[in-house]
Amino acid sequence: MKSLRLALYVVLIVVNVVAFAESGAPKAPDSDAQKAFDKLKSLAGTWEGKVTTTPPSPEVQGKVAEVKLRVTSSGNAVMHEMTISGREDDPITMFYVNGDRLTLTHYCDAGNRPRMAGELSSDGTTLNFEFLGISGDMKYHMHHAVIATVDAKHHIEDWTFMVGDKPVVAHFDLHRIR
Repeated sequence: MKSLRLALYVVLIVVNVVAFAESGAPKAPDSDAQKAFDKLKSLAGTWEGKVTTTPPSPEVQGKVAEVKLRVTSSGNAVMHEMTISGREDDPITMFYVNGDRLTLTHYCDAGNRPRMAGELSSDGTTLNFEFLGISGDMKYHMHHAVIATVDAKHHIEDWTFMVGDKPVVAHFDLHRIR
């Protein structure tokens, strides 16, 4: 009987602790990385728009791109999949929070995997990603990315691709289609 009372006492303590934790006890504020990641998650869906490049690249200039952003891995990752009309490649970028920063790994059609860290602008509209390093050949590689939210149905992406030491910026003006 004594052990039953002790077990009941322990269960009541656990229930009270859980109830207190869920009852509006102060929550730690989200980190800047988590806020940036939440902004990215808000873009989940299918987007479409024209591509322009600087300098002009006839291979993609003026073509239609489709970007799919999908929250995956129980909300711990965002997958970014891009297709451009007339091209067979389908690069994938994975975004995730790693410690105190938002990071991405770009699985490039150039056969490498650049990594970048991102920060959300002070006005909360723009994610800016800076190059950290790369696995694979650096001759051609993605080096910088900017994702700017205009509104719930419109965002812009700028991806800087290095060709040797010369940058090519691909600009995507995207509108939500799903």
